[in-house]
Amino acid sequence: MWIHQHQDWPNFTWDTDRLTATLAEVRHRQGRLQGRMEGLGFPLRREANLRSLTSEVLKSSAIEGEKLDAEEVRSSIARRLGIETAGMVPVGRDVEGIVEMMLDATRRFSEPLTRDRLFDWHAAMFPTGRSGIRRITVGAWRTADSGPMQVVSGPAGRETVHFEAPGSEDLEQEMTAFLAWFETDDEFDPVLKAGIAHLWFLTIHPFEDGNGRIGRAIADMALARADGMADRYYGLSTQIESERKDYYDQLERQQRGTPDITDWLQWFVDCLGRAITSAEESLSRVLYKARIWEKINENPVNERQRRVINRMLEDDFVGFMNTSKYASLAKCSSDTALRDIQNLKARAIFVQNPGGGRSTSYRLPDEV
Repeated sequence: MWIHQHQDWPNFTWDTDRLTATLAEVRHRQGRLQGRMEGLGFPLRREANLRSLTSEVLKSSAIEGEKLDAEEVRSSIARRLGIETAGMVPVGRDVEGIVEMMLDATRRFSEPLTRDRLFDWHAAMFPTGRSGIRRITVGAWRTADSGPMQVVSGPAGRETVHFEAPGSEDLEQEMTAFLAWFETDDEFDPVLKAGIAHLWFLTIHPFEDGNGRIGRAIADMALARADGMADRYYGLSTQIESERKDYYDQLERQQRGTPDITDWLQWFVDCLGRAITSAEESLSRVLYKARIWEKINENPVNERQRRVINRMLEDDFVGFMNTSKYASLAKCSSDTALRDIQNLKARAIFVQNPGGGRSTSYRLPDEV
């Protein structure tokens, strides 16, 4: 018996006592991360948001075995957010579609999730009407023509069925109930709502393809509602991708279980906590930039120095700084470059590396 065949479906239950402590800790860390990011200047918050959204789109597709071009994803998101960034590249329709869906879910999180909105997301993801070389029903629920919706593995004739979704004849009723619940103001925690929504949507599996990515977008939408903000600084899909086997094991175990979803929610909340930890680590570079500029702005540097420091803080900057490189970046003489460097060194903004003579080089401090 699958979970959706249970007599109590979809009246989910869970053990609140088991979840309370972990949920409280995760909610506290959500707020702390959000507070730290809100304390940054707008350009740094925007950069952090771009990083997180880019990773979410890439990893949500990677979970399904689809590899997208990172520069295309970054360019698509940056353009839609009005961010000017170096290295903008042409973007394919497949990338544009999933970026459009993710941004619609997170930037317009307060708007109702409706049947037509889901259809628009699905159509955006499959602009050619095909999944790979296979023609699929796009922008509509799956039909009986596509056969039973099963998740299987193994060689032909000896397949293992990991899950079978409700029949196509039940989809309208199932999705009507789901969407009505999603837009209902419940008394329980919105993080739990994100976990329930993800599991419930994947159980129904209403589309012929793309259910996993849309299901994770729905979870991100619910988490944006929990945060009360469109900017994303942590990535659930990014964390799920790193735990993909456990993720699928947890889903399959719950699909074969009952509407008591305590174990699933425990895993979901724990995974979200690990996502926040990963975000804190990946955003440390952004926070480092904020700290170093806070130190510099106590006694502002000149325009040449500002240009060079900004270049050194970029992700693609390679190696250390020396006089000739400084002169080239700042478009000044070697003497002027040396004076600027010595000034920055005296202020502990530049740290001289071991070695001297022609090999003399400098870096920014490891700690600020």
